[in-house]
Amino acid sequence: MKNFRNNNRRARFRSNDRNFKRNGENNKFNADYSQSSNFQRRAPGRNNHNASKLIEKYNDLAREALSTGDKILSENYFQHADHFSRILNEQEKNKVKKDENTKVEKKIEVTNSESEVEQNQSVKN
Repeated sequence: MKNFRNNNRRARFRSNDRNFKRNGENNKFNADYSQSSNFQRRAPGRNNHNASKLIEKYNDLAREALSTGDKILSENYFQHADHFSRILNEQEKNKVKKDENTKVEKKIEVTNSESEVEQNQSVKN
């Protein structure tokens, strides 16, 4: 079996062709519309699904692996599901903290505006 470890070097002869462009050589559209000009996902290794769907997915895969008799693979899937359940719990905790912070900030704004109204009334009297 041949091992093509240097796949990127195999087609170097094409670089002399007028219309051939390698990745990163295309300068035709150079407008920067966002921080990432090539419009790729910011974290390409991360999955697009939300955590609850991934928990369900890995639990289903683990049950399927158990039904076929593969205990090691099922344990692997259960560990993945556990990982995403921890992520989901952390997201919920962060959401609760954020909600509490916004409530506190709103209360502070209300008390500040009330104190300003009281000060204005005392100045007028």
